Amino acid sequence: MADLLTREERQEHLIPLGEAGWGAVPDRDAIRKVYIFPNFIEAWGWMSRVAIWCEKWNHHPEWRNVYRTVDVTLATHDADGLTSLDIKLARKMDALASASTAARYQSDISEPIACLCEPDPRR
Repeated sequence: MADLLTREERQEHLIPLGEAGWGAVPDRDAIRKVYIFPNFIEAWGWMSRVAIWCEKWNHHPEWRNVYRTVDVTLATHDADGLTSLDIKLARKMDALASASTAARYQSDISEPIACLCEPDPRR
């Protein structure tokens, strides 16, 4: 099982992800991003490429697809929060989306990621 991110890891990794469009999921130690592709084929193709890495790393997102939009939430379920696996997968998703034609993201869907930079004191 992967360990939850430390305070230092959160500062180092979550702020750049926030700048790349990832946001905090309310009431969860999780991150979310909504990718928008030019069409369904581009969205599905991206999901297929991501799925290969998910299987390779044995780490799978919560996601849903409606036409050209893919809504992704990342958290490591057996750790009950964010781990290095989520950071790694978020970066891979962004890299694969950058390679796609005209992929963009919707930036007003989550809370600012900075609220996740401090570990939850209830843990």
